[in-house]
Order: sequence, then C-alpha cells, then structure tokens
Amino acid sequence: MSAYFTQGHLTVPDGVELFYEVQGDGGPVAILCDGLGCDGFVWKYVRPMLAKTRRVVHWHYRGHGDSTAPTDRHRIGMEFTCDDLVRLMDHLQIPEAVLIGHSMGTQVALEFHRRHRARVKALALVCGAYGTPLDTWHDHSLLRKAFPLALGLIERFPRAARLLTSKLMVTEVAMQVSIRTELNRALIKRDDFYPYLDHLARMDPVMFVRTLDSLKDHSALDHLAAVDCPTLVVGGQMDRFTPVWLAQRMAEMIPGAEYLYLPDGSHTAPLECPTQVNEAIERFLTLRADRYNRDPVRQSA
Repeated sequence: MSAYFTQGHLTVPDGVELFYEVQGDGGPVAILCDGLGCDGFVWKYVRPMLAKTRRVVHWHYRGHGDSTAPTDRHRIGMEFTCDDLVRLMDHLQIPEAVLIGHSMGTQVALEFHRRHRARVKALALVCGAYGTPLDTWHDHSLLRKAFPLALGLIERFPRAARLLTSKLMVTEVAMQVSIRTELNRALIKRDDFYPYLDHLARMDPVMFVRTLDSLKDHSALDHLAAVDCPTLVVGGQMDRFTPVWLAQRMAEMIPGAEYLYLPDGSHTAPLECPTQVNEAIERFLTLRADRYNRDPVRQSA
C-alpha cells in the first residue's frame, strides 16, 4: 500500500473551509462521501483497502468534522454540497472519480451525477436512499411529523441543544440505545461506532438539523433511470435508517446496477460486514468501474 498521505483545507467562495485528506497514489480516484453527522467513521475498513491500489479522497461537508460552517447558515443543502465537491475535485486536479457514498452520501453522489455526470466514473451507493429520508426512516412517517418541532426547538435554544448533545452523545446510554435499537449488536464493535457518537457530541446541532432540513424534500428518484455509469448498490436487511427496500429499488431502477444484499448488515454494514463489503467494492471497481470509458457523446450531454 502506498504510504502517501496528505490533508488540507480548501476555502470556497463563500468563505467555508473544506477539510480533505488524500491517501494513496495509485490508479483511478475514489471519493468517499459521508452520511449526515459523520466525519468518516464508517470508512475504517474501506479506505485502507482502496488505498492499496488507488488515490482515495475523503472530505468533510460544510459544518461537519474539520470543515467550517458557513457564516450564513442557510447556505447548506445539495446545491452547495455539489458545488463544494466539484471545486474540491478541481483543486486536487481530479477530472473524474468513483463516488462512494454512505447514507446521505448516496443522495450526494446521485445529485452530483445529475449535475456533473462527466466527472463521475462510477457510483457505489452504500446503505443509503435516493431521497426524502424523513419519509422512510424506520418505515414510517413519525420523524417527518416530529422534525419541525425538533428543528424549531434547536434553533430557538441553540446553546442548550449544544450542551445537551455534547454531554449525552458520549454516554453509555447513547451507546447502548444505538447498539440495541439501530445496529447489529452481534457484529458491531464499540470502538468502531464510538467515533460517530463523539463527532455528534462535537457537532453544532443547528448545523445538523439544518442539513437534515435541506435533505428532507430532496429526491433523486427521477434521476435513477438516467444514471449512465457503472453502479453498485449495497443494502442491509437490518438497516432501519434507510430500509433495505430502498436499496433494492435503486438497484432495479438504475440501468445495469449491481446489488449486494447483506442479511446481517444494518446502517453501519461496512463496519459489521467489512469483508463482504470490501470484496464487493474491490471486485466492482476492478471489473467494471476501472474499465469504464464514458461515451464522448453522452459525456457532453
């Protein structure tokens, strides 16, 4: 595996400083796109596997991890996320890349393909949905109904919300609730999941809810049939955040998509089933993505 590793910040026009890190210096580039409220924890086993043979870019969305929040906190959402990513690719001199998205990263990858398809060599969509996540969380609409209240409270009392999340997220209670209700507790390792809770404890809850607010009505469902590059979809039977039928639907609607079904996988399947996920991604990249050459006519569409 290449020892090359660097990290830095890119300042975009509205003043946000985007954090990124690059590992490996091999073949085609892979860009890792996180889920909401994440700063890379789910890629623990995926990233070193990829870096053996290719250049891997991992970045933090605005207001996440080591990226700064916009001064105007309404400047979040798919439009800004896609603009940030294309600027980052330009900065790193990446003409095209494989986008690998987890959870919200699936929406990001699909929307980026809609806007910049010539920059996308392939897609790997892991435990995510094409859009409107509040309508499918746990297969009911409870979160859609409750979210406006939560959004209003957090925006009205931001200091109290930040104090509460900074204390609560790193408690044993938060760990146990997550493991017992959302994950496959027989497979998930505490040390693998704790970084997610730690990041939530450090993240501004106003940025979290406003990012979610920007996602709640976004959908790339209408774009699935237009995806024109090799695509791998990964779904976990135990995933309650993005139920597995969403992955199945995406795989059916995206032309020529491959589908990996994980009966023991939850929303954190790359951590629970690392061998299966890594082997599927590596095989997909080697046999399909790396060999794909975009039709020049379609590229200009």
